[in-house]
Amino acid sequence: MKLIPVRGLRARITLLATGLAAVASLGLLWLAWKLVGDAVAAVPQMPPGTAVRVDGVDVDAAALADHLRRHARANVLVFGSIAFVFVVTATGILAWTFTSRVLRPLRDITGAARRLQVESMGERIGSRESRGELAELAHTFDDMLDRLQSAFDAQRRFVANASHELRTPLAVIRTELDVTLADDDADEAELRRMGGVVREATERAGQLVNSLLLLARTDGAGLVVREPVDLAAVAGSAWRAVEREAEHRHLRAEFSTPSAGVFGDPALLERVAGNLLENAVRHNVEGGWLDVTVLPSPQWSVLQVRSSGGLIDPAMVEELFEPFRRAGVARTARNGAGLGLSIVRAAVQAHGGMVTAEPVVGGGLSVTVRLPALR
Repeated sequence: MKLIPVRGLRARITLLATGLAAVASLGLLWLAWKLVGDAVAAVPQMPPGTAVRVDGVDVDAAALADHLRRHARANVLVFGSIAFVFVVTATGILAWTFTSRVLRPLRDITGAARRLQVESMGERIGSRESRGELAELAHTFDDMLDRLQSAFDAQRRFVANASHELRTPLAVIRTELDVTLADDDADEAELRRMGGVVREATERAGQLVNSLLLLARTDGAGLVVREPVDLAAVAGSAWRAVEREAEHRHLRAEFSTPSAGVFGDPALLERVAGNLLENAVRHNVEGGWLDVTVLPSPQWSVLQVRSSGGLIDPAMVEELFEPFRRAGVARTARNGAGLGLSIVRAAVQAHGGMVTAEPVVGGGLSVTVRLPALR
């Protein structure tokens, strides 16, 4: 951020105002000198050789007129110079004083920017008594700091949560290895058990890393691939990946998926549908239900996934789109990394769409994705 040199700006404004006042004063002084000279010269001239008595002394009329003209112009120069110095000095003082008052918000902004650090993002300029552009600039700067603080706070939470999520499987791996290697009597069965636990932990860590990479790819990034995609086909492909798990949990699934075209990245859109269906299956209850609906329209193509599940506080629904948030599940649970809906939101926004969620009466969640329809 390039800071504005407030003192230099104050000095430049003062010099500019003083210079303009000096030029205007010089112009007026010259004009007064010219007008006085012309006024004296316009006095009717007496015939040559005419004598005029002044204080008992006879003086030639022509010499008297010339003397009066020079005297008048001299007086104009003297008093005009005094007025010039006074006006220029007063202008400089007033410009310096009022500029200091007017630029005070800018000086506060500059000071706040110099003191600004990641650890002191809570500092604000606050409301100013001044009005106009500088006051608006101060408010804009405060708004920018609010957004920056929110971004830094979100980044801190994300890094802390990601570190915790990665630390958990690594701690499991290290504990299993230490315990097993410390047991001199460990047999093949114990080693196989340890290998299974380590494999499960490494798979969880791998899934988390892949999810983080996918989130980084979609969050705030543009689409690399753009081609026509049928949401019905995407939903069908995503269902085939979780169908066996749904049957194992005895879930009742209903589909209403007419063809609905969109324009975008097939892999990302399949991940959107996959995450929604995976959440609907894994966060469901035994013997529950889920509905998958595709609604085509001239403006939007809609994919809606509704499912039964635990009760969700409506005030907490929006937080489910934050990284590492799960509906009614502990953050250290092993049934997902808590990035599914975060990836869905990032991918949908990359396609110019919208995603919303609302709790289902009696328990569960309904997620609706709206994407620009293929024209």
